[in-house]
Amino acid sequence: MAVRGPAPGPGARPRLDLQFLQRFLQIQKVLFPSWSSQNALMFLTLLCVALLEQLVIYQVGLIPSQYYGVLGNKDLDGFKTLTFLAVVLIVLNSMLKSFDQFTCNLLYVSWRKDLTEHLHRLYFRGRVYYTLNVLRDDVDNPDQRISQDVERFCRQLSSMASQLIISPFTLVYYTYQCFQSTGWLGPVSIFGYFILGTMVNKMLMGPIVAKLVQQEKLEGDFRFKHMQIRVNAEPAAFFSGVYGDLSPTELSTLVSKNAFVCIYLISCFTRLIDLSTTFSDVAGYTHRIGELQDTLLAMSLKSQDDEMLDESEWDSHSAPGRPAADAADTAFLLERVSISVPSSNKPLIEDLSLKVSEGQSLLITGNTGTGKTSLLRVLGGLWKSTRGSVQMLTDFGPHGVLFLPQKPFFTDGTLREQVIYPLKEIYPDSGSTDDERIMRFLELAGLSDLVARTEGLDHQVDWNWYDVLSPGEMQRLSFARLFYLQPKYAVLDEASSALTEEVEGELYRIGQQLGITFISVGHRRSLEKFHSLNLKLCGEGRWQLTRIKVE
Repeated sequence: MAVRGPAPGPGARPRLDLQFLQRFLQIQKVLFPSWSSQNALMFLTLLCVALLEQLVIYQVGLIPSQYYGVLGNKDLDGFKTLTFLAVVLIVLNSMLKSFDQFTCNLLYVSWRKDLTEHLHRLYFRGRVYYTLNVLRDDVDNPDQRISQDVERFCRQLSSMASQLIISPFTLVYYTYQCFQSTGWLGPVSIFGYFILGTMVNKMLMGPIVAKLVQQEKLEGDFRFKHMQIRVNAEPAAFFSGVYGDLSPTELSTLVSKNAFVCIYLISCFTRLIDLSTTFSDVAGYTHRIGELQDTLLAMSLKSQDDEMLDESEWDSHSAPGRPAADAADTAFLLERVSISVPSSNKPLIEDLSLKVSEGQSLLITGNTGTGKTSLLRVLGGLWKSTRGSVQMLTDFGPHGVLFLPQKPFFTDGTLREQVIYPLKEIYPDSGSTDDERIMRFLELAGLSDLVARTEGLDHQVDWNWYDVLSPGEMQRLSFARLFYLQPKYAVLDEASSALTEEVEGELYRIGQQLGITFISVGHRRSLEKFHSLNLKLCGEGRWQLTRIKVE
């Protein structure tokens, strides 16, 4: 049985620690899968460009000191040559900066694509997305982490990339140059100042990382509340002198050179300090994405184990003593099954034994909270039973068992795509008759006018189906999908509750004519004539299974 994961305790505070480093390195394995990958090659290109850019910057920085020399010596030819060199270096520096930024943007796009696809593969493996969103509460807003946090993480990391990879080289080189120009006093003073600044930054960045994680959680909750309002708008509307022996020209030249070297070394440290804000953002997003990735990996492994277990538990051939003929006319076989609410272990159904066979439609009734939908979740594999055996003897899918929820799921596609969902293409044997079949089933469902509203079966509409269709029309369209797919068994969770009894009866009658066996959750007595058995859930684990008398 799936249970809620442990909520993070008060001590589980995101910070710059070993866990951050582990999560960051795990994400880097996704961004750089191999040394020959596209991302690795772009990163090496960025390194080469950044090194070349620093070489040009150094030459540009020496130009003022060289100007002092040619001006002091009144060297006209040297002045012209130096001016030409300065223009060339400045243009080259601009081109390198532009190429550096372009490469960083390419890395951002590639990193975001790879990391998003990786998380999506884990998120949609098995039913991980359902478990994470419904049955667990230890990872908040997974949709925000996959979309928004990944985007911000990759953007911030790409903006830091060129500065981070070049910083070790520039620090070493300009430290050496500063030592050559000023002796040990210059580098020691600069290093001491920035070591102190780094310690202060570390003290300040720790709380910032935790606050950023909390901020992103609250922003995700805030956006989710707005999404709830958007989806449920209508219901909501309702309710000292070392150089004294030098000439003025030589002194000006040397002072200018020393000033450039010292100032640029300070600039290198300053850029690193300035990166602290960006780095704290990256650390916060690393924790959120890393936590999601760890959870998805663990759940994916568990999902694979559950699938292997399901195959052994639900396979009709592996059940000892079961006749081989059962698989041909039976959808589900339940033996002494008990079901509880995953979050509270509240018993809903106890010791239920049931066989759902072809032609023997089952009506499930009972008060709210007695476990009607929970039973369907167990049949659909979303929940695990706490005890007993659940055998599935027919495959899920259009040709076997099809589930119709109370609120149908629609894609953003055409009317044809809504009818044939979850198929991506029409049946191979349908040929040119597919349009006629769809039109006929839409007419049987009472939606013949919908074709005109959408301007044809294959016209891409620019609206949201949930906003345009009424609840009744959505359920009619869901029945049209059912008629088109024509499964052997249809599990309906109050899938006709928004329809009148007359329309509901007509749709059930058409389903019976198409040879569909129903497993329905409903409250209306008018549904009894379309079913053979009635399973009444009485609460506190009690139930009654009776055969419906045909009038």
